[in-house]
Amino acid sequence: MTAVSAERDSARQEVPEQLRNDVKLLGEMLGTVLAESGGEDLLADVEKLRHAVIGARDGSVSGEEITALVASWPLERAKQVARAFTVYFHLANLAEEHQRMRALRERDDAANPPRESLAAAVRAVRDEHGGERLAELIGGMEFHPVITAHPTEARRRAVSTSILRISSQLDAWHAAHEGSTAAAEAHRRLLEEIDLLWRTSQLRYTKLDPLDEVRTALAAFDGTIFDVVPQVYRALDAAVDPEGTGTRPPRARPFVRYGSWIGGDRDGNPFVTHDVTREAVLIQSEHVLRGLERACERVGRTLTAYANLTPPSAALRDALATARAGHPDTLAEIDKRSPNEPHRRFLLLAAARLRATRERDADLAYPGAEAFLDDLRTVQESLAAAGAVRQAYGELQHLIWQAETFGFHLAELEIRQHSEVHAAALAELREKGTDGPLSERTREVLDTIRVISWIQERFGVEACRRYIVSFTRSAEDIAAVHELADLALPAGRRPVLDVIPLFETGADLDASPHVLDGMLELPRVRERLEQSGRRIEVMLGYSDSAKDVGPVSATLRLYDAQARLADWAGRHDVRLTLFHGRGGSLGRGGGPASRALLAQAPGSVGGRFKVTEQGEVVFARYGQHDIARRHIEQVGHAVLMASTDRVQERERSAAAAYRPYADTIAAAAQEAYLELIGAEDFAVWFSRVSPLEELGELRLGSRPSRRGAAKGLGDLRAIPWVFAWTQTRVNLPGWYGLGTGLDAVPDPAVLQEAYREWPMFASLLDNAEMSLAKTDRTIAERYLALGGRPELTERVLAEYDLTRRLVLQVTGHSRLLENRRVLSRAVDLRNPYVDALSHLQLRALEALRSDGADDLDPEDQQHLERLLLLSVNGVAAGLQNTG
Repeated sequence: MTAVSAERDSARQEVPEQLRNDVKLLGEMLGTVLAESGGEDLLADVEKLRHAVIGARDGSVSGEEITALVASWPLERAKQVARAFTVYFHLANLAEEHQRMRALRERDDAANPPRESLAAAVRAVRDEHGGERLAELIGGMEFHPVITAHPTEARRRAVSTSILRISSQLDAWHAAHEGSTAAAEAHRRLLEEIDLLWRTSQLRYTKLDPLDEVRTALAAFDGTIFDVVPQVYRALDAAVDPEGTGTRPPRARPFVRYGSWIGGDRDGNPFVTHDVTREAVLIQSEHVLRGLERACERVGRTLTAYANLTPPSAALRDALATARAGHPDTLAEIDKRSPNEPHRRFLLLAAARLRATRERDADLAYPGAEAFLDDLRTVQESLAAAGAVRQAYGELQHLIWQAETFGFHLAELEIRQHSEVHAAALAELREKGTDGPLSERTREVLDTIRVISWIQERFGVEACRRYIVSFTRSAEDIAAVHELADLALPAGRRPVLDVIPLFETGADLDASPHVLDGMLELPRVRERLEQSGRRIEVMLGYSDSAKDVGPVSATLRLYDAQARLADWAGRHDVRLTLFHGRGGSLGRGGGPASRALLAQAPGSVGGRFKVTEQGEVVFARYGQHDIARRHIEQVGHAVLMASTDRVQERERSAAAAYRPYADTIAAAAQEAYLELIGAEDFAVWFSRVSPLEELGELRLGSRPSRRGAAKGLGDLRAIPWVFAWTQTRVNLPGWYGLGTGLDAVPDPAVLQEAYREWPMFASLLDNAEMSLAKTDRTIAERYLALGGRPELTERVLAEYDLTRRLVLQVTGHSRLLENRRVLSRAVDLRNPYVDALSHLQLRALEALRSDGADDLDPEDQQHLERLLLLSVNGVAAGLQNTG
């Protein structure tokens, strides 16, 4: 047995037995489906490739043999095999999710809370700082995830919902007694659903429009988020006072506030119009009102407290009398079902009013979420006064938390537009006036502001008040939005706007404090500061900064920007919230949010964390209840801990000690990165060695992959840049230049010390290590060879070799991800199957990039393009990462 095969066998042995059983069960069922659908010969071909790629890892099979095998199949068969491996990854991912949920349940111990839980954070803060400081931190804690429509979810919605149905049947299989009729039925249903997943197209045939994206994202709200959020608040409340929770007013206030860019982000997306923005808010409202109505109805029906034992308060009696006078028929119907149960009657009336709000029945509808909350609090106070404290602060409190968190709008819709669009609109308006014949783009800018005003009138200011300006270069870019608002509407109807600068490139990050100085001079900004308690929000772009200067230099510039902005906020008595525009991939600021939080610059968190969550990250974090709850708890834990003096002091002292070395690393890394992307015709080479140009055909989202018609790297969005590199198995945006940077520091011992002591530096290396682990040098070499530029291939591979060697030296690991066994095991077991899809993709890509590509038969070309896209989809599923 070779060392590689022994390592793989060891990784397999480390897999928990239940996970092994699930993967085996689902894999065997997929084999049955393949044999039934395509015949035993299809299953045989899939197995040939599976054994070949595993053999290639231990050297018993050559790459040339695998290439010959893949080339021997007709294109239709190659597509079937690609689909088979893609479906396998969906099933394997699902099995791993179930294992994660099992592990979370096993670690759930109130007496010994798991690491990175809210209970663990509460215990640590209380022990170190006392109850007063704990209450202060909890009172100011905020977690603001913003779901975006960035096209990084390669799966169709139909595929995602199919996977969820399989997940449900797997639960039923686990719950059934072996040999029972329930187990037999679950087995049959699993086969049925896996068969349907196999028959479901993995690729979209029509391009998504923005409202499709809204509805897709709301599946996470309907399925998990609405129910999970109050459970998280309860966990925090119980951690603060385990004996009293559920029998007293809560000690935990709602700290999660969801936002959305879907239907509001028009930067580079001509399909997001003011009509789309208006419709997006209405769709969101429909979903949250249905959720609140169902919850209110459920709580109301169970609240059968008899009036003689639980007398209503005077306020509740008055509210019921007022309602009966205004809506006698509705109350009469409710009274029939709830005799002498006033609390139940009032909640059922509230549910009826929510339904009327959703159906726009103005006579019965609530004017807004606060009126609904007032009714809930009236019931709660009445129950508490009557001694029914468990009913007052139990499920009813969960409903109150849901209403406080989501309102009637679900998530605040944020608007984003490019600064150049505002500048062009203002120039035109100054020349022609608002009554002149205006361009469509300028009319759209004005109509967007008018829609914001309508949203605020309908749903309240909190439903839509943030306006983000991409590529903010000066305070004038912020002033432009306020001036456009003045031109769009008369003074009495102008919306409340918090105009947020987005700093994306390295130079913009460096200039950010200067821009904020200019913002403080703007009358509208000063006015909002006084109204908001001197709060200002600033967004930091991770994607474009990394593409602009490379991953190492971008990490350090973002860290510096956070430190400078935190210092600026302290000097100007401003309560600053930094909005982190992180992507799903490591090359775009991705990775575990909780770890990243603990590595932020001192003073930059301050109890508040706002971050984008996008694409496959949304499905991964919110697809299952237990995982969604764990994610929110981990972030909450990190927000609390990052705001403590001890964590900030550790970061501050480590940064002071090791920063000179980091500067040396960043300078050398940036130089290496810029030399690479600055090579002659680099963009042409990149498009040849990767499926970059074909990614648009995946129809991942409504937004174009480029900001304009140009074909250079500058106008290419960061998502397809990272996605394409991921497909080549190079993962270059996550590590390139780091090896050169580390090599510029002559003393490895000091770097090893920095890795142990400085969380920011450790996070940088850990993320790079993950990218390196998902890189396959042998397969990457085949992709790079397609460009016909051996000097660029050699440069990339040499940097990979150097980076891998020095990262292992600094971390002290004998192999990549040595200290993260679960993750390492998963990567080791997945990589061969990803290899299978890469070989299929290479067959298609080599044919499409060959000199004879123009002479291909149109039908063959279509088959090759479909094979390429199927393999792209499968690699994304296998690596659990796109852009």
